[in-house]
Amino acid sequence: MTDYPHLLEPITLGDLTLRNRVIMGSMHTGLEDHTWQFPRLAEFFAERARGGVGLIITGGYAVNRRGWLKPFAGEMMSRLDAMRHRIITDAVHEAGGAIALQVIHAGRYGYSPFNAGASDIKSPITPFRPKRLSAKEIDRTADDFARSIALARKAGYDAVEVMGSEGYFINQMLARRTNDRTDEWGGTAAKRMRFPVEVIERARRLVGPDFPIIYRISLLDLVDDGQTWDEIAELARRLEAAGVTMFNTGIGWHEARVPTIITQVPQGAWLPWTERLKSVVSVPVSASNRINSPEQAEEIVATGRADLVSMARPFLADADFVNKAAQGRADEINTCIACNQACLDHTFRNRTASCLLNPRACHETKLVLAPTRTRKSVAVVGAGPAGLSAAIAAAERGLEVTLFEASDAIGGQFRHAMEIPGKEDFRESVRYWTRRLEVLRVDVRLNTRAAASDLAAYDEVVVATGVTGRAIDIPGADHPSVVSYADLLSGRITAGERVAVIGAGGVGVDVAHFLSHDGDEKIDDWYAHWGVSTGNEVGGLVTKAARPKVRDVHLLQRKTTPIGKGLGKTSGWAHRAVLKDSGVRQVSGVTYERIDDDGLHLTVDGVPQVLGVDTIVVCAGQVSVRAVYDELLSTTDTRGGSGKGVHLIGGADVAAELDAKRAIAQGTRLAASL
Repeated sequence: MTDYPHLLEPITLGDLTLRNRVIMGSMHTGLEDHTWQFPRLAEFFAERARGGVGLIITGGYAVNRRGWLKPFAGEMMSRLDAMRHRIITDAVHEAGGAIALQVIHAGRYGYSPFNAGASDIKSPITPFRPKRLSAKEIDRTADDFARSIALARKAGYDAVEVMGSEGYFINQMLARRTNDRTDEWGGTAAKRMRFPVEVIERARRLVGPDFPIIYRISLLDLVDDGQTWDEIAELARRLEAAGVTMFNTGIGWHEARVPTIITQVPQGAWLPWTERLKSVVSVPVSASNRINSPEQAEEIVATGRADLVSMARPFLADADFVNKAAQGRADEINTCIACNQACLDHTFRNRTASCLLNPRACHETKLVLAPTRTRKSVAVVGAGPAGLSAAIAAAERGLEVTLFEASDAIGGQFRHAMEIPGKEDFRESVRYWTRRLEVLRVDVRLNTRAAASDLAAYDEVVVATGVTGRAIDIPGADHPSVVSYADLLSGRITAGERVAVIGAGGVGVDVAHFLSHDGDEKIDDWYAHWGVSTGNEVGGLVTKAARPKVRDVHLLQRKTTPIGKGLGKTSGWAHRAVLKDSGVRQVSGVTYERIDDDGLHLTVDGVPQVLGVDTIVVCAGQVSVRAVYDELLSTTDTRGGSGKGVHLIGGADVAAELDAKRAIAQGTRLAASL
């Protein structure tokens, strides 16, 4: 018996039977581009195969060099390429899984001077103007796709996925935005559809009728002059007739100004479009984007909204996602919080992807939590992200761990983050950590402020006491209107109708977001606020609806740089857009003069002014809390002599901005080395 009978039911795609309906969606990890990285990539996939996923889909491999994602990127162009991929497919098959190769042409998204597209219209997200392909070159590109699909089968892949979404070359061929041709490959919607249909038909002639060909279809382009829904539906029907085995779904181009997968996107936001597609085709359809729990995935399949569910980043967070669900241990799943900080932000900065919550992701061969050979006791002081990661990883190795926490709950700064609208999933991290500590039988001592004397008996001491908000040095800083962000987000105080936020780093932006929202935003309101069409409009866009103004909020910083400049590459723009649309007044280059009953006195561009606010929220950075560490250093014979190891991690080590990614990775690596 299982709690997820529909999700875990097998399904047959062509000549391939999957053990369940769960797909690990395509992610470019940065390990695809060099063959010397293939052993790492093979282990990354094999760990997910052992974790029970039905089908793994690789990151994109280019069908020709004009289609490279970047110079010397991963490609599937020759028999030698196919042979080199055997280490990947063999590892997955040995682990009991199935794997599909994604074939891609980047088109104008290629970060390369060799990129090429349907037209010579430059992308806003790359510096290179694409070469306009001739009609014969487009025809040859269709052959290149078919050849790569055939080579994938020779490489041992169980299926292929053709990337026709996210604004890459095939998507560019389909949209007036990027295809201004008037020849046989453009000019009408029917001619623009010709290319993907030719790809499938030519591939079918090479691989036969039963080899599974998945097509990743763009259900919403979310760009001006994109496709209409009627065009997408017609394309799907033509592709099915051409031989597509299954449709996987994609939402939005990379250049779209509507967020599609970050944390502020409601869970399951794009399911209505998946249901639309399912109503016009007879082959299986997979749902995707902002699905991160087995309960949600089961409901999708059980109600017939989709036949399969594709989740990508959840398998970075937890390789054993499916096994835990199948074994009745769903409460032990490390849930993806859609933060993008270590996955997509890394990818778009040409770094190896990983996961904020699971720093072992893509580093399985390097960050190994080997069982301990010695019996050691470990004290961890502080139950924020750094301390929790250290305590859990140490306990997983078999070390005896005691976790001290001065407050009445674990989670540290995550407990503040989960109060921000759109960051509710951070609660799942606290839930996971709580359950993991229980399973590993870590001795958790809440409401206990550890002193050096309490730690003397332990072999290793890890100090992860975190940070506290930095006080402001402004006359009147002790005025009753001045509050800390911690007091605001914990609910200990309620802000007035007119608020100034001092400090516009990540915390300040979050606080401004918190202050400018009141209550839960309904899904239809979310679509309206972002201008997402639920009809047949071109590109799936309509005019954005105004957001209601909840408070008069001023977001202030001393720096003269634009507010939000240091936010995540793939999510910061969306956070800035919400602040703007919510009427938050953003001011840089501020000099703070004083605070009194009249409000906050400041100078901007040499002009004095007074903000008559009720509440002033201080988000002026953090300082490390390390008193117990200093006490330990002064009273303990630490490493360097023959005594215990005393280690400082997380915010207690470095307080500059709150960096959970660094803190969790630091805690995990330390535990691996003990």
